[in-house]
Amino acid sequence: MDSSSGGGDPSSGGVPVLSAWTAAAPRRYQHFLDKATPHVFRRWLGFGAVALAYALRVWFVQGFYIVSYALGIYVLNLFIAFLSPQVDPEIQELVDGSAPSLPTRSSDEFRPFVRRLPEFKFWYSITKAFCIAFILTFFSAFDVPVFWPILLVYWLVLFTVTMKRQILHMIKYKYVPFSYGKQRYAGKRAVSSEDASVPSN
Repeated sequence: MDSSSGGGDPSSGGVPVLSAWTAAAPRRYQHFLDKATPHVFRRWLGFGAVALAYALRVWFVQGFYIVSYALGIYVLNLFIAFLSPQVDPEIQELVDGSAPSLPTRSSDEFRPFVRRLPEFKFWYSITKAFCIAFILTFFSAFDVPVFWPILLVYWLVLFTVTMKRQILHMIKYKYVPFSYGKQRYAGKRAVSSEDASVPSN
């Protein structure tokens, strides 16, 4: 009797199904991220829920302060990258001899602020970091005994020094890490979307 007419090749059972599922999972995950991209408020609302769950977990177990400290350092680095321009004007000044500046007159060309770390990647990285930290709180190996007020004070000092340096960098090179509306052109004069809503006499 031909084996092909029987139950089939035993190796063609669960292995192809598992490999197909493994290949489809990254595509579905990427599709989910693509659909979530325009929903900024909902994404950050979901992050707030994740952060609250982590904070409650640490509060109830009264531990894992080292994990929280490492998470805080990582979040601070992400935040600085979020506030920094994609091209550092200080480095460009050293290379080209002149640093780019944002337009200061209405006749100047509108150049939106381009971040080193885009908003979506910032949200994705910080959400993933909180999820990983939450999982780590279920492993006692990461619950290192430490006097947490020292870590908190050190993180606050580090945050203050880092933000002061970032603000001084903004003032020196005259940029703001936010774009308030898209520029539109009325004749020869460039106006922002906020200015366009003001009626003229």
